[in-house]
Amino acid sequence: LVFHTQLAHGSPTGRVEGFSNVRELYGKIGEAFGIPPAEVLFCTLNTPQVDMEKLLGGQIGLEDFIFAHTRGRRKDVRLLKSEQALGLTITDNGAGYAFIKRIRAGSLVARVPQVGVGDVLEALDGRSLVGARHFEVARLLQELPRGQSFTLRLTEPRRAPEASGPRSGGARGEPPQGGRGTLRLRSRGPATLQE
Repeated sequence: LVFHTQLAHGSPTGRVEGFSNVRELYGKIGEAFGIPPAEVLFCTLNTPQVDMEKLLGGQIGLEDFIFAHTRGRRKDVRLLKSEQALGLTITDNGAGYAFIKRIRAGSLVARVPQVGVGDVLEALDGRSLVGARHFEVARLLQELPRGQSFTLRLTEPRRAPEASGPRSGGARGEPPQGGRGTLRLRSRGPATLQE
């Protein structure tokens, strides 16, 4: 199975194949664009925008176009936990990075303009969060006492230009597989194709 891919901030179209999980996919994207796989923060399907509704999870449609979001600017943000809940929904990419999937409107974090959807949570008060699953990061943030200040080291994804769909540098063309289907990625075992 061959899938078309681009870097979300702009690149020629590449092709990836021969992967059965997210880590292998990031490795193939790295090979296609000559970047270390660790530069890939997450992928969206069929849009270069940071759109968590289009986040690549455990499956890819055979006609889906993969956009890889890579490391952008790193930032340290100091926050005061003035409320019990920060207002974050956290997910992870299955390859070592937890990131912000949603920010609840009106929440403590929503009032901090430096924090955005798609930001990777790299460290909490100097403690590395790289390699932690989303539920571990959420637990650490929940366990912070109310009234305590803390620092988050975040890395935002490089932003895509205002555009929709694949950009120049290669045509999507007809899907090489023919027909519709879904590739289901597994953390253990081989990927499976489902019509």
